[in-house]
Parts: sequence; structure tokens; C-alpha cells
Amino acid sequence: MTTREGSLEAPTRHPLDWQNPKFYDKADLESEMERVFDLCHGCRRCVSLCGSFPALFDLVDATEDLEMEQVDKADYQKVVDQCYLCDVCYMTKCPYVPPHPWNIDFPHLMLRAKAVNFKDDKATFRDKLLSSTDKLGHFAGIPIVTQAVNAVNSTGLARLVMEGALGVDKNAWIPEYAPKTFPQLAEKSENLPVVDGVKTPGKVAIYATCYINYNEPGIGQDLIKILKHNAIPYELVDKEACCGMPKLELGDLESVAQNKEKNIPKLAKLAREGYAILTPIPSCTLMFKQELPLMFPDCADTQLVKEAMWDPFEYFMARNSDALLKKDFSKELGHVSYHMACHSRVQNVGQKTAETLKLVPGTEVNVVERCSGHSGTWGVKKEFHEMAMKIGKPVFRRMAEEEPNYISSDCQLAGHHIEQGMEELGLPKSEMAHPLTLLAKAYGL
Repeated sequence: MTTREGSLEAPTRHPLDWQNPKFYDKADLESEMERVFDLCHGCRRCVSLCGSFPALFDLVDATEDLEMEQVDKADYQKVVDQCYLCDVCYMTKCPYVPPHPWNIDFPHLMLRAKAVNFKDDKATFRDKLLSSTDKLGHFAGIPIVTQAVNAVNSTGLARLVMEGALGVDKNAWIPEYAPKTFPQLAEKSENLPVVDGVKTPGKVAIYATCYINYNEPGIGQDLIKILKHNAIPYELVDKEACCGMPKLELGDLESVAQNKEKNIPKLAKLAREGYAILTPIPSCTLMFKQELPLMFPDCADTQLVKEAMWDPFEYFMARNSDALLKKDFSKELGHVSYHMACHSRVQNVGQKTAETLKLVPGTEVNVVERCSGHSGTWGVKKEFHEMAMKIGKPVFRRMAEEEPNYISSDCQLAGHHIEQGMEELGLPKSEMAHPLTLLAKAYGL
């Protein structure tokens, strides 16, 4: 379980008071940023986590008296821009989070600053476009459009034009769109009996996520194969909307609320019917487990969905504790280098993916717990891609240790980013596969 260094108390997260007009008061925001930045400057424990903290400390170090009060408030944005809301500083490093009286919540302070910027109409067309993952997916899912988009994404000259027009770095890995969506490919569940465990519901609802729906539906197919092999009935969440994480990272909280209104009633109905809701991408899981409940603390349905939401491997290990997970594995995986994504780490469920893969005979798992540097839409932007690769370098090297058979991450975007980084460093090449794909392979499916 992830714990904060130097603290004996679990962090307490306060609700996000985003509907209060004071939340958007720029003077009040800057006052709070100066307070928190000054405390961070005196501590500096988070300097190696991301670009925000080095940017902050450089600003202070450039002042005449090394004092935060001498930093130009216009430069605070340099710190905000480097934050991609991984949440690791809050959950693993900062000793001053509540219940400490200093009450530091650095990620949500950065979120507040992003929200103020968005409300002041400072978000670019590029940022609004990249954060509209479900709309992009719907459009790119048209067969002729899919071919055109994939062709553009793979052509050097077109990527150079895209960099100039949109600010998407020409060297950054970006996903292709699948010719068919996950719902189009998914088989219906067989009429199986529901076998509840002490810790686990015996039936599953799959909230596929934008990425699985439009980019790599094969990962969702592998989840279905695993559920079918374990005789667990399932259904797909009907006409799901984006979880809202890309809009949250942009500070577009009204759009987050709109997507919540589309998703939560459906998910709450499934929760009441006794389904475990599984999401194959950890950012989406975290959105329903943490961010939406903090944004809507008084919404009973949102809190109900929070309790029903599972990471797939959290569910599988709980199923194993109920003696209901099949372990008739037919294929060894060998050496697996597994990257535990930030949005998995901060869910505080432990290394459930690694624990599941270790159940497979003849499988060794090297766990790497450090940010890969890629966070959704942030790492593909021209102004941040170089930093994303720099942050990821220690991960790239750790993942290559002992020349693994597979490299893997719960966050498939991070997996591709790591694969690219290893290649750029000239490290030995290993096959990249999502942990659900590896588990399906181990079952011989």
C-alpha cells in the first residue's frame, strides 16, 4: 500500500469546493499559491517527481533574497503548466497534507489554477480538442476517417504540419484509431449463474473508457476473455461518456459535471443491482473513485458508484481471496517488467496487478514505481514532450533491466511512452503488452 514518507496518519482529502465563487477569485487563488509555494520551497522533498517543483524552486532561487514573496505572481503559471495531476506528491511524498494544519493539497491547488485559467478563456483550441477524447473517438471511428487519421498520424511530413498547426510534438507517440469500436467487437455474456464471494460481487459491468472503445479494443476483448474463463457474467455500460479526466486536467470543470450527469445514473443503477464496475484504464478508475466524489460529495449516486468501482486486478485478487479465481494457467510469461502507473499507485490498493501476474507459474515480475512522464494529453504537447521524456528516463532504464520478455503498464499510454523511450535510449527491445493481455495469454486464451 502506498503511504506518505514520514507520516503516520493517512491523508484526508477535502471536497473540491469548485462551485463556490471564491474558488475562481484570482487574488484569493494567488494568495493560497504563495502560501503553499513558500512551504514547498522550505521542504523540497518533491523535487524529483515532475517539472512543477523544479520550476517553482528555480523561480525562488532566482530572487535576490531567495524568498517566495519576491517571485512575480505572473510566473506562477510556469508551475501550473508543469502539473499533470498525477497526485503522487499528495499521496506519497508530502508530509503536510491534511490532517496536518498546513493543509497542503498541491494537485488540487494546481487544478484550481487550471480552472481559473479555463474560466478566463485561456485554454487553447489545441487543448480543448485533445481533451475531447470521446468526440474525437466518435469522429475518427467513421471507417474512412479512421484510415485518413491513422495515415496522417504515421506520416512524418503530416506530423510536422500537425506540430506547427496544433502544437502536438512531431516525435511524440500518439495512438491509432481502431477500425471497429469495442462495443462493436464485444461478445455478449453467456447466461451464467452469479457466484458472489465474501469480498466480491459475482457479476461485472465493464466501463470500457474512451481509449479502449476507440483505440485499443483488444484490451477490452482480453478482459472479456478472462471474465468468461472464470465464468463471471458481465455486461457493457451502455452508451458511456468520457469519465472526464481529460477535461479535469484542462480545468474545464463544467464539462466534467456534464459527463458525470451522463454516466453516474447508469453506473449507479448497475451498482444497486450488485455489479462490480471494472475500468481497464486507471485514470478512469481514479476519476470515479476519487475526483468525482470530491467534486460532488453530497451526490449519493456518485458515492455509490465510488464504492462499486474496481480496478480489474484489484477485483481479480479479491476474487482470489474468495477462492473463486481460476489458476489453470497454461503459459509462462517469463520475466515481466511492470510499470505501476501513477493513477494506479494513488488508489491505495497496493500492487494488485503484480500480485496477479505472480500467480502465473514461471513468471517473474520486476515492479517499477515511478512516473513514466506521460500523462494523457500533457506529454504529447510540443512544449512538454521533452520534459515528459526526461521524467521517464529512470523508468525506461529500470524497465529494461534483465532484458524482460514483456514490458507492461496498467496505463497503456504510459506503456507506449515507455516503449518509445527505451527505443530512443537504444535499450534492448521487449514486447509491450497490457497486463490484461498478459493474463489472457497466461490462461492460453
